[in-house]
Amino acid sequence: MRKTILFVSMFLSSVLTSHGQSKVEMLLWDENPSDTTAAKTAAIRATDFTKDPAITVYVPKDPNGKAIIMCPGGGYVWEATGHEGHDMAEWFNRQGITYIVLKYRLPKGDSEVPLSDAEQAMRLVREHAGEWGVDPSKVGIMGASAGGHLASTLATHYSSNATRPDFQILFYPVVTMDPNYTHMGSHDYLLGPDPSKELENKYSNELQVTGDTPKAFIMLSSDDTIVPVANGINYYMALLKNNVSATLHAYPSGGHGWGYGDAFQYKDQWTSELEKWLREEI
Repeated sequence: MRKTILFVSMFLSSVLTSHGQSKVEMLLWDENPSDTTAAKTAAIRATDFTKDPAITVYVPKDPNGKAIIMCPGGGYVWEATGHEGHDMAEWFNRQGITYIVLKYRLPKGDSEVPLSDAEQAMRLVREHAGEWGVDPSKVGIMGASAGGHLASTLATHYSSNATRPDFQILFYPVVTMDPNYTHMGSHDYLLGPDPSKELENKYSNELQVTGDTPKAFIMLSSDDTIVPVANGINYYMALLKNNVSATLHAYPSGGHGWGYGDAFQYKDQWTSELEKWLREEI
């Protein structure tokens, strides 16, 4: 049984960026409160994603109350914190959205670890809502690829009102753990190489949708050869079946992993469509 980790809420650094927004870095959990602030800040910025989970919070100059927690992808073996993480901060901040990048622990076969970190990130954002200009009823989860699996896992497995996201945004997501059409790398790193069918079903999030699952914005490329498009499409269909508001954008090309990269042919389209959805639906 995974040991309970002592929670310590502590600001590690807060700076004002050149764009007028403030940036806050905070560990999710801490077992050694006597560590120095410098050591903690170094831990946040380290590239070892097996420990020291943390959030980096980008607070816009004029917050509109909305907040998004981003889970970068990486097949549950690493985290693409650039184009699927920090690179989007300025764009969201220009819309008045408080943007949070989650550094979550990699599971190494312990499927509860990433979800635990995502839930804690949601708690922290709501606990600090007043400081960061956030409306606690407008906090969403976002993820790309395996980070999309983590985001959809939180959306379907949240344990309380405090950890339930108000909306979800998924980039070319892994959603299922069904070996027939999952991304097997994400499957094996999350569940281990020989999981039970029950465990696979538990983390096949298209099977876990209910009427209480938060509304969703899903986007993918039709020619994705890394994560089968059935992941996003079947999740979309499950949401509709349960009368959950959902939007799906399938672009004709682009493959997998484009994130906020300029090389993606349809970047102008997805940014425009997501901005409109956030403005009108949230």
